[in-house]
Amino acid sequence: MLLTARNLTVTFKNGCRGIQNMSFRIGNGIYGLLGENGAGKTTLMRVLTTIITPASGQIMFENIPYAEKNYSEIQKRIGYLPQELNLYPNLTVEDALMYLGSLSGVEKRTCEKRVTYYLKRTGLEEHKRKKNKQLSGGMKRRAGLVQALLNEPELLIVDEPTTGLDPEERVRIRRLLVDFSKNRTVLLSTHVVEDLAATTDQILIMKKGKLEYAGHAGSLIAETKGKFWNYCTKAEADAEEIERKYMVTAKQFAEDGIRLKILSKKQPFAGTVPAEITLEDAYIYINLDHAQIHSRKV
Repeated sequence: MLLTARNLTVTFKNGCRGIQNMSFRIGNGIYGLLGENGAGKTTLMRVLTTIITPASGQIMFENIPYAEKNYSEIQKRIGYLPQELNLYPNLTVEDALMYLGSLSGVEKRTCEKRVTYYLKRTGLEEHKRKKNKQLSGGMKRRAGLVQALLNEPELLIVDEPTTGLDPEERVRIRRLLVDFSKNRTVLLSTHVVEDLAATTDQILIMKKGKLEYAGHAGSLIAETKGKFWNYCTKAEADAEEIERKYMVTAKQFAEDGIRLKILSKKQPFAGTVPAEITLEDAYIYINLDHAQIHSRKV
């Protein structure tokens, strides 16, 4: 599967641009979508699911252009888990999924097999007779993911799929998405950077409606090397002074003292040592405004 966007722009009625001149190309596998609130991630997902029509630019789903006359065909090939999804509250989990599968055009016997399979993969098999209104928030997210998978889409778009899940459930969902992404495309939007680090090396980062970075997570991490430093002190006053002078991105009280991770383009002061860079560190660095960078000794 190949999805391409060129010079994509979305303008709202108030004149604000939700997406500005955005271009990208994604193929099979999982692609992580990162960005702070208001960056344009939800707007992009709504465009890709045909909910919003862009003001300008072009999107191609394989060889099918995004145009209203093609929306019904594109919708058949897409699965979507939005951030807010209320399944039929008075139906059981199983009945609601069977109904949604029929709406997606999935043949009944095939739908039964898929519902059974995905309920097991998401840990919901024992809850299938419960009404949706009886489910916890995490269970509702998992049921919502199942509905997005029923038509076995070529493009699966999921918005915060692990919200409300405990660590074991998050691992289960991550494994499911990785397995599903074979020969398919998964666009995974999340604030949990750890989920992306565990599932994909392909990252899209949005900032204020623009595409700030598109590429391998490893390359982004390499670009950030030498910009984070570790320091440990036993004096709380010393730690507080460092926090006033420098941008501290992590603080931990440990047996050997107060451990700090400092963002700085060069060694901030004697005693600091280079820190191992994580995807979260790289994301923090690329997402900073220049004003923030220059407001302290970075």
